[in-house]
Amino acid sequence: MNDTTHPTPGASERPAPVPFAEAFWFWLKLGCISFGGPAGQMAIMHTELVERRRWISEKRFLHALNYCMVLPGPEAQQLATYIGWLMHGTRGGLAAGILFVLPSLLLLVLLSWIYIAFGSLPVVAAVFYGIKPAVTALVLHAAHRIGSRALKNHWLWAIAAASFVAIFALDAPFPAIVLAAALVGHWGGRRWPHVFATGSGHAAGSQAHAPALIDDDTPAPPHALFTRSRLVRVLGVGVGLWLIAMAVLLALYGVQGTLTQMGWFFTKAALMTFGGAYAVLPYVYQGAVEDFGWLNAQQMIDGLALGETTPGPLIMVVAFVGFMGGWLHPMLELDALFWSGALAASVVTFFTFLPSFVFILVGGPFIETTHGQLKFTAPLTAITAAVVGVILNLALFFAYHVWWPQGFTGPFDAASATLTLLAAVALFRFKLGVVPLIVGCGLLGMAWRLFAVGGG
Repeated sequence: MNDTTHPTPGASERPAPVPFAEAFWFWLKLGCISFGGPAGQMAIMHTELVERRRWISEKRFLHALNYCMVLPGPEAQQLATYIGWLMHGTRGGLAAGILFVLPSLLLLVLLSWIYIAFGSLPVVAAVFYGIKPAVTALVLHAAHRIGSRALKNHWLWAIAAASFVAIFALDAPFPAIVLAAALVGHWGGRRWPHVFATGSGHAAGSQAHAPALIDDDTPAPPHALFTRSRLVRVLGVGVGLWLIAMAVLLALYGVQGTLTQMGWFFTKAALMTFGGAYAVLPYVYQGAVEDFGWLNAQQMIDGLALGETTPGPLIMVVAFVGFMGGWLHPMLELDALFWSGALAASVVTFFTFLPSFVFILVGGPFIETTHGQLKFTAPLTAITAAVVGVILNLALFFAYHVWWPQGFTGPFDAASATLTLLAAVALFRFKLGVVPLIVGCGLLGMAWRLFAVGGG
């Protein structure tokens, strides 16, 4: 797994086939270091899978990413599932998708328990103070990285700009932006095919890129070929798992049981998460806080902070919501509050991510037949351009809440702005990795809050 036993292949050599065991340990490592939200996670995957290990070419990577962008659910986790499935079939997809989420689930269960059992400590708040500027810089850096690869001409720049204006100034819903971009790509691909051709306009050096294990012209493996029987089988297994899980909850807790309500609510949430976690958080907030009362508003905000600072998809904040609901509305004995919370967190995670696996395993074979056909790739190319504008808006959203925590009418937080600038310089100028950045900013934030502010 390390560089001494599995050296990076030479620039002119095609990488050797990757054993499943090696891929398994890589997906586990990815699940432990995937900080920075979906944009940061996709940047990590691009660096590791496209640039360093060359398991997949950039063109095939972006094609898979475009598909995941239009699906409801966490796109980074779905992208990992897709690449794992493409490399090693169903077991590869399941391993990649589950290991992308599992470390985050275990860590959030532990942190949720510490949070509710022992209360928040000043040192924890100080660390969060430093991490939030780092996350702001990470999102901005991701917008730059994805934009530099996806925005290959003025037309795609215009789509990104229109997307930014639509969501920033007009508060347009993300699904509407995706649909509009897809229509523009579909129409534009017919009128001006050169504008939306995925093979033209890559960054310098990509015209003769080093060969990848799954290269631009690598045929789809047998397991990735579309068959009706496989489609029916995968759908049957996915729907069957949902029905079995829901039947068990109904039998044990009834229709009004906390776990039953969580299973149904987070199934609906999973099917509405177009645009990632931030697009669905208002829905989760309304249901979990106002409708069901699984936790209060302040606890929801604290849970989001935990989700921002742990690896894995940000939508894993639902595990915190589940744990709090299980603790405050226990379905086990009162002396087993931890296990009640852990059970609820696990149930919520299952219902939230099950649809993502079904989408990839069902749609993957069809998508693999379209990576060379402009009529399918042009809408996805336009969607990727639109997403760049959405990510830039997210960076500004973070900056506003980090630099003016009490709104524009409140004081400007110069220390947070300075930390954001330092993090951006570390990313853009010195190419610092995500984990060192998070740790470093957390330590700086802790030092400022505990010594400079506390001492003053």
